[in-house]
Amino acid sequence: MIPWPRFVDIVQHHQRFLLTAHIRPDGDSLGSEMAMIGILEGLGKDVLVCNAFPVPPNLRFLDPDGRLKQLGVDISAEQLADREVGIVLDTSAWAQLGDMAKVIQAFRGLKVIVDHHVSQDDLGAEVFKDPDAEAAGRLVIDAADQLGVALTPAIAVPAFVALATDTGWFRFSSTTASTLALASRLVAAGAAPDALYRQIYENDSHSRLQLIGHALVRAETELGGRLIHTWLSQNDFTTCGAIPSDSEDIINMTLSVKGTRVAVIFVEQASGGFKVSLRSRCDIDCSRLAGLFGGGGHKKAAGAFFHDSLEVARQKMLDAVRAAIQSAGQ
Repeated sequence: MIPWPRFVDIVQHHQRFLLTAHIRPDGDSLGSEMAMIGILEGLGKDVLVCNAFPVPPNLRFLDPDGRLKQLGVDISAEQLADREVGIVLDTSAWAQLGDMAKVIQAFRGLKVIVDHHVSQDDLGAEVFKDPDAEAAGRLVIDAADQLGVALTPAIAVPAFVALATDTGWFRFSSTTASTLALASRLVAAGAAPDALYRQIYENDSHSRLQLIGHALVRAETELGGRLIHTWLSQNDFTTCGAIPSDSEDIINMTLSVKGTRVAVIFVEQASGGFKVSLRSRCDIDCSRLAGLFGGGGHKKAAGAFFHDSLEVARQKMLDAVRAAIQSAGQ
């Protein structure tokens, strides 16, 4: 059980808040931040948001007023020194904070985590977590309810994006009757699903389409089609003129192949090494597999990072996935 009375007490007794979320941002992390802004400012609080990343093009519509600041570009660490409470949304891992990790480590105020991931580092924070929640956005709305804040469009729209994107637009197994009931509340409060879907998924650049092509043409299947995997290099991004966020959601496309149980994608990072993402539509626990290599996430979706070459990273991760599939008889 999340100790919501304690969260309410923190909000009621503090005025200046800092929000941050994980690198490689998605609809849940950014939607949760924007919804939390609406909640806290609805209570008359002073809110700053600072992340270690730029906002991806397909999600910029969430922040028309430029509230999502990038550390070292729009705002400095020194400008955050007066904050009383720091809230980390949609992650509990140091590695997922990027350059904001140093800010949180040095933060002298009260630290708070609002998250739904299974894995967790010790951030020296009070934790408000539910690994069974389908999205961090769900917990943000729970916080609004506990605080007695009415749902306005400024809260409902980004919260709907958080909920819808982290459930694959309500097609993942994490979607429940409760999920749809919450979505209904958010639509009634001002979220327009058709318009939001177009903004997020029907505004692809030609560069992203080319990058998708590179990943899909390399896709390989094993174990009778139960495992599918692919990879992207930095050269692919350069050749296509793509940006890092263009690789988001490609892994879910590979799961559309009939018979697939687990999907894996290896994406080379500009700073070196490979980010590995895993998806499962069976009982294989992706968070456990990612945890073998210092990563984490959810049972159905998780990730890890390898400082190795592609060849070594593929061997390590794919051997672990193969063993899991074979031992589970999936």
